[in-house]
Amino acid sequence: MDMLMFDDLEKLGRILLTTVMVYVLIVTTTKVSGKRSTSQLNNFDWIVTVMIGSIGASTILLESIPFVEGGSSIILLYVLQYLVTKYASISPPFSQFILSDPRIVFYQGQFLPEALRAERLTQQEVECAMRSEGANDFDEIEAVV
Repeated sequence: MDMLMFDDLEKLGRILLTTVMVYVLIVTTTKVSGKRSTSQLNNFDWIVTVMIGSIGASTILLESIPFVEGGSSIILLYVLQYLVTKYASISPPFSQFILSDPRIVFYQGQFLPEALRAERLTQQEVECAMRSEGANDFDEIEAVV
């Protein structure tokens, strides 16, 4: 219970400094790697983003992970993500393997039950996504992919 609110000033200083360093590293590498790293997230991109967040948090909070080691891991993930997406853009078979095909789950006012099952979605989840995009009248929507 002694360390519930505060342990010591040295640890706090390390956390503050490492947080700034990790933040600058992630902002810089995201900027250098381009829009792909934060937009158009497919499953592969999402997993890499979660990994980067996890490594960043571990680097900030765990004294056993020096900044250089955590930072190197983050940079390597960005490089690997770039290489995989670059190769996917020039190799259709690899692209097919790494990325998922789009699937229409709602078309001209009708939910497509087979497509919903294949994507493991419920009608309620699709309706929620439609409402979050500002669609209140589903008849106005041509398709949901």
